[in-house]
Amino acid sequence: MDHKSIIEKVNGFLVDEFEVDPNTITPEANLRETLELDSLDYIDLVVVIENNFGFKVKAEDFTNISTFQSFYDYIISRVGEKVNS
Repeated sequence: MDHKSIIEKVNGFLVDEFEVDPNTITPEANLRETLELDSLDYIDLVVVIENNFGFKVKAEDFTNISTFQSFYDYIISRVGEKVNS
């Protein structure tokens, strides 16, 4: 799966699961503010990631994720690890 496909898949499930306007999803936008995430929403987000990409997410993985770009980078790197293992 290439980077563009991963980003499109991520944006698709964010729009569907969190009912966010796709036009507000930009690489530099703040993930938490744009999606209006609370602690329960983070759990939902983790489940959606795990179901769509097949890897386990730890809470501490989100400590350095603030923008959509950092979120994409995280998923791309984890998908790459999974492919290479």
